[in-house]
Amino acid sequence: MSIPQSGGDLIETRAQLIEFLSDGCKPSEDWRIGTEHEKFGYCLETHKSLPYEGDRSVHAMLSGLSSRFDWAPIEEQGKLIGLKKGGANISLEPGGQLELSGAPLETIHQTCDEVNTHLAQVKAIADEIGVGFIGLGAAPQWRHEDVDVMPKGRYALMESYMDKVGSTGKWMMFRSCTVQVNLDFGSEADMVHKFRTAMALQPIATALFANSPFWEGEVTGWQSWRMRIWRDLDASRTGTLPFVFEDGMSFERYVDYALDVPMYFVYRDGKYINALGQSFRDFLKGELPALPGEKPTTADWGDHLTTIFPDVRIKQFMEMRGADAGPWRRLCAMPAFFVGLLYDQSALDAAWDLCKDWTQEERDELRYVAAKDGLKGQFRGEPVQALAARVLQIAQAGLAARGRAGAGGLIPDETHFLAALHDIVERGETPADELLARYHGDWQGDLSRIYADYSY
Repeated sequence: MSIPQSGGDLIETRAQLIEFLSDGCKPSEDWRIGTEHEKFGYCLETHKSLPYEGDRSVHAMLSGLSSRFDWAPIEEQGKLIGLKKGGANISLEPGGQLELSGAPLETIHQTCDEVNTHLAQVKAIADEIGVGFIGLGAAPQWRHEDVDVMPKGRYALMESYMDKVGSTGKWMMFRSCTVQVNLDFGSEADMVHKFRTAMALQPIATALFANSPFWEGEVTGWQSWRMRIWRDLDASRTGTLPFVFEDGMSFERYVDYALDVPMYFVYRDGKYINALGQSFRDFLKGELPALPGEKPTTADWGDHLTTIFPDVRIKQFMEMRGADAGPWRRLCAMPAFFVGLLYDQSALDAAWDLCKDWTQEERDELRYVAAKDGLKGQFRGEPVQALAARVLQIAQAGLAARGRAGAGGLIPDETHFLAALHDIVERGETPADELLARYHGDWQGDLSRIYADYSY
């Protein structure tokens, strides 16, 4: 999750909140790609989740990365909780999942180089201290009591609140991992076009990247248990946002939605102040019970936007949030997939044409079947696999049209980063299908073998 913001200009009107979002508009030549990916750390000997402190721990990993590879430390209340360098940062999810939030880069070639460098650095430190890392959408064996809570104030607040608003919030916090890509928009109209297309097609990403069929040592019957978790987390801040597809969708409409999402906290002087369930509308009026008489800053608004969790969300850029974490090839495929769909106008138009007549009921249906059954799910009388093949071809064409070369011009474009997804679609087998085949096959029901066979 995001590292807290601080400072910022005073906000006194709703118009300033709208302007904050619209300030993200950029000309196409300035559009960038930011890739974020999480992974579970564990002790090689025991397969247990890493504690925060100790010889084999999250703290040891952060310290090692900082001293060996020149990452600057980020602390909260004297505790090391993240690192930063050159536009990128490494942060901690509530259960110690290690997340790279990549720098905004121009091409998939660059973002994949960033991924590879990061994983090599992580492995270098992990090997020295007897730690492993694995990319999965959900922890396959651990239970809640097995996972250490990271020393970040927002997590303590969130944990106490989750059980009041849903049944799976703590599962998401402590035992799930994702890969996502953050992309830009050129105007309000472009934002709306991309938002609608990305939201409608997010379930295709869920199916292609489905990688969490196990939970607490058992087969769940879901291809993406991670996306199952999101279904019962907190209805006020999750889901597919039907208003996005309605006439009048705009930055203003999103601001009105965000204002109605209950707050978690306000960050002041290095501390998180409890504002659970309180209203940003009251904050705007100077009537927030947590901070009587104070009005918010742009940093407060930015923080609040990070506590909203729909399948696609906007801040001053747009985040694609529907995919499970996975191995390095799919970490590069995720940004390639959505860049291909959204950063070329012809591809964006073709992708929207594919889904523009779907009803909200159909979008919800696809979201369910993609998470439950993956490519074998049925939608509009055909397998999700067939729909995924069409979407993937559009993404392929979009990347080819971009024509962003790599390797000093030796690689003509970014299309080869979709190879892992083409393989999945052609075989009709998701990553979850592969895991299940191993579990029922050569693993003979021994789920502990997942660590040796699928770690980075």
